[in-house]
Amino acid sequence: MIEALLAIGSGGLVGFVLGLVGAGGSIVATPLLLYAVGLSPHMALGTGALAVSANAFVNFAGHARAGHVRWAAAAIFGATGLAGALAGSTLGKMMDGQRLILLFAMMMLVIGFAMLRPRRPGAEEAPGPLTRAMALRLAGIGLGVGLLAGFFGIGGGFLIVPGLILATGMPMLHAVGTSLLAVGLFGLATALNYAASGLVDWAVAGEFIAGGVLGGALGLQAARHLATGRETLTRIFAGIVLVVAGFIIWRSL
Repeated sequence: MIEALLAIGSGGLVGFVLGLVGAGGSIVATPLLLYAVGLSPHMALGTGALAVSANAFVNFAGHARAGHVRWAAAAIFGATGLAGALAGSTLGKMMDGQRLILLFAMMMLVIGFAMLRPRRPGAEEAPGPLTRAMALRLAGIGLGVGLLAGFFGIGGGFLIVPGLILATGMPMLHAVGTSLLAVGLFGLATALNYAASGLVDWAVAGEFIAGGVLGGALGLQAARHLATGRETLTRIFAGIVLVVAGFIIWRSL
């Protein structure tokens, strides 16, 4: 009963963060599953990947209805990244769990510092046609991002959005909407790979997802009221990420 409440509460916190700042689901989910719920390192990564994948698909549906998805780019990036995620998650399962969590924390440091950088607003022009050169860049970047996402058991949104912009020059709004399909696919591939080895706690994942739905709705409402301070909120969240990363590194060492 206590574990269920912790899983629901942790999922609610992750959903709230996603709704509020639009990023950081998996880098919050894994430490919570590890230290609050009490899962083992590999079990936390596999279960967290499933929960983040479900959340990403829900948010992707909303962006798709709003016309914020470039489907051709999403298909190419998702297909090559899916192969990378399967390979990366296979490598991750082979590594010692504590060492993998230590590397995960180091990656959190990189993410935290990256989130401290101010975002450049993208122009909201209509997206242009997808060229062959763009398609090749999408395939290459997608493969690399998918490999990292699978290895660390994350959705990889913080890498996917700039990767899409770099490959195609699409506006930020379209990059965010398009990225969610890849986040969902990468997380699902990682989760299924971990599940094949019995490294997904399905009951905890269901509780985590249920909490995330409620938390996400509350986060979106808070974001509407605090729209003018989103940049400040993102920086505060980045600071929290850096502190949690330091804690994990301290515990791991």
